[in-house]
Amino acid sequence: MKFSWATRITIVRILLVVPFVSLMLKINDASLSSAAQSAMRHASLIIFLVMAVSDGVDGYLARRRNQITRLGGFLDPVADKLLITCACLLLATKKAHVDGFLLPPTVVVLIIGKDLLLLIGFVIVYFVTSSFLIAPAFVGKLATALQLSMVAGILIAPEVSAVVPGWIWFLRVLWWSAAGTAILAILIYIRNGSRYIEEHEQTGVSHQI
Repeated sequence: MKFSWATRITIVRILLVVPFVSLMLKINDASLSSAAQSAMRHASLIIFLVMAVSDGVDGYLARRRNQITRLGGFLDPVADKLLITCACLLLATKKAHVDGFLLPPTVVVLIIGKDLLLLIGFVIVYFVTSSFLIAPAFVGKLATALQLSMVAGILIAPEVSAVVPGWIWFLRVLWWSAAGTAILAILIYIRNGSRYIEEHEQTGVSHQI
């Protein structure tokens, strides 16, 4: 099977999660010097930004070259969820958090909980309709954009906060906004999934009649 360039980029994004996590786990390693710890954080940031930018690149290529596939439509959100889930979990732990900018557990629960509920809903829709519903909503994309911005903002916080004293307050607004849009997104996806199931059942009834 020959993959399109968009799908290849998405697969690379998924693979980059491994070095990202490995580097994040070293940013507070007591066996490393403070300079080495900062280097680990900067390397994590670079990989994170590459993955975030490539998210837009693979989508652009898929549309530009008319190479939108079901596989790509499935792998793209998987890559996003893997990156965001790993980043949020790490930034909320003492082992991999950025000193002075610990991500609140409540924010992590809301963001990851949204993805878990989406996965459950995805499975329910498949079992009821025997088909996959992949229909990204604008608020879902907004939630992802806010989450990516939040992670990047935390990773660069030590440098930026030295220049912008109120950076921590900006981050707090950003991460609670990310959590809020995650809740809104799940409500919209639940509504869309319910409508899809209802339309499927109505179609089935009309065929029987």
